[in-house]
Amino acid sequence: MTHQPLWAPSPGAVSAAQLTAFRRSAETAAGRDLSDPADLLAWSVHDLDAFWGMVWDLGVVGDRGATAYRPGSDLTTARFFPDARLNFAENLLAGDALAPGGTQSEAVRFEREDGVCRSLSWDELRARSGAFAAHLVSLGIGVGDRVAAWMPNTPETVIAMLGTTMVGAVFTSTSPDFGVAGVLDRFGQVEPTLLVAADGYVYAGKPQHRLDRIPEVVAGLPTLRGVLVVGELTPEPDLTGIPLARPWNEVVEQATLEPPPFVRLPFDHPGFILYSSGTTGVPKCIVHRGAGILVKHYVEQRLHADIRPGDRVFYFTTCGWMMWNWLTSALAAGATIVLYDGSPFHPAPEHLWDLAAEQHVTLFGTSAKYLDACRKAGLRPRDSHDLSALRTVASTGSPLVVEGFEYVYDAISADIHLASISGGTDLCGCFVGGDPTRPVYAGEIQGPNLGMAVDVFDDAGRSLRGHPGARGELVCTAPFPSMPLEFWHDPDGSKYRAAYFERFDGVWAHGDFASWTEHAGVVIHGRSDATLNAGGVRIGTAEIYRQVERLPEVAESLAIGQVWDDDTRIVLFVRLADGASLDAELVARIRRSLRENCSPRHVPARIVAVTDLPRTRSGKLAELAVADVVHGREVRNIEALANPESLTLFDGLTDLQI
Repeated sequence: MTHQPLWAPSPGAVSAAQLTAFRRSAETAAGRDLSDPADLLAWSVHDLDAFWGMVWDLGVVGDRGATAYRPGSDLTTARFFPDARLNFAENLLAGDALAPGGTQSEAVRFEREDGVCRSLSWDELRARSGAFAAHLVSLGIGVGDRVAAWMPNTPETVIAMLGTTMVGAVFTSTSPDFGVAGVLDRFGQVEPTLLVAADGYVYAGKPQHRLDRIPEVVAGLPTLRGVLVVGELTPEPDLTGIPLARPWNEVVEQATLEPPPFVRLPFDHPGFILYSSGTTGVPKCIVHRGAGILVKHYVEQRLHADIRPGDRVFYFTTCGWMMWNWLTSALAAGATIVLYDGSPFHPAPEHLWDLAAEQHVTLFGTSAKYLDACRKAGLRPRDSHDLSALRTVASTGSPLVVEGFEYVYDAISADIHLASISGGTDLCGCFVGGDPTRPVYAGEIQGPNLGMAVDVFDDAGRSLRGHPGARGELVCTAPFPSMPLEFWHDPDGSKYRAAYFERFDGVWAHGDFASWTEHAGVVIHGRSDATLNAGGVRIGTAEIYRQVERLPEVAESLAIGQVWDDDTRIVLFVRLADGASLDAELVARIRRSLRENCSPRHVPARIVAVTDLPRTRSGKLAELAVADVVHGREVRNIEALANPESLTLFDGLTDLQI
């Protein structure tokens, strides 16, 4: 890593940051100086009661109770705010009191790839969420019942979420690009009482119709009491043949029922069900406390991302990814959330940057893959777009490589906070992320988030702190409020414990392969379940991709470990740029790049060109699925893949038989 930062905040920016104000309050509470970020982090994880109590006092609406943290016998039995009562929707809608311009100002802005736009003021968002909640009450749906949304990323999905949590029901969602089997793999487990579904969506210039599939989904959900159909492609879709169906507009936008009051519930009440990727079997249903997500996002958004009232926050996401939940939480900060649905590159490669400029976006959130695609396409938004409002670019989904960091500062803005963040659906948040008061170094996440006792362990469970560059498992050694409440249909908690606590007794092991840096930052080297073990040496796939994808001929790559001759050898698949061919010269350059920039152990035994690479619906490479095909194993959940047809490219490859 370079010893010179790519960016450092100005003294004025540091002084104005919400994190700085929080630190000063923490110094008063702790009775000591906490100006060193390491000291502030240590205080936040060693005095959980004081830290999380201060987070609540940033503006949470509800009855706090006397205690912010009560220890347990282990991480899973510790409790946060055991006497509190609050409502998730009430807190998000309270953002109208912070928003400049008040309740008539814009709360939600939506744009579809084909130019369709919708906007909601705070008053409109509150009224329509209340109308949805009233409809739930009329059906007898309330505390603890599940409401499911098979929806694109539209204002209607946000309204459904707010109305659901308003009455204490549990919200769960997935994106409309899932087929019927994928939807039922998820919603079928949690037995929803109401389904919200769109008649379709638009992607890459084409309408994708879903109306004819809704009856199949309804048939697979026998617990439903009602179905609301949103006309995304047609103003008044024909609901003939859809049991229990009513039009969204009739129920929500032409509502006659009085909105019910917010139902305040204990902190540990379930608010959301999210789903694991499902690449290793039927997706796990991860039950989250709404309140736990709320206070966790307070830390991430207000302190680490410095989101302020009146900001305009955008994240490229679907409703099947936890970043959708993260985006909607920005309402609680008094920010306007900017929703986008469609292809990020349609009708032109710079489309999302057009959106950022037109909507004066202050935080632009995306994936590392998107930034890399912009870099390879030669896009330079700073030369073509007015991004003067933009303060933060956030990147997640996969590790952002050095070149990605350099691209942001060269082609987007030289004076911007680049926050590479990493966490997961498991916590609906981040373990490590940005810090607007500290320098940004190429290839490094700036450090652990406050309140998160993050470390990196070797195989023996020993901390690698103080050993920059040494690689191991990313762990968390203390509880945090957005730990899952439970897994659905896991009454004794055995599946939950097996998922996180079997690797190291009593410590959360997240499944990321990571290392510390000399700046107290963190590098994520990829998922540890995708870590290669060639000749006894552990290798993160992300470090291979970084080197290989620097070559202009390689658009994308995927590496697996193939069992061969009583050992494991690395096989690298490459999707080439248009016009490129995998000739002997390119193979030699790939191998030379890995040997010189990584190590001889990183050099693949076989390099194979393919026309496509499989990925999950949130855009992550499906390395395990490819490994299953190569080894002749059944791929355990095809529905988790956005392009399952690509798996046929890896079946019976003669190059892998020698």
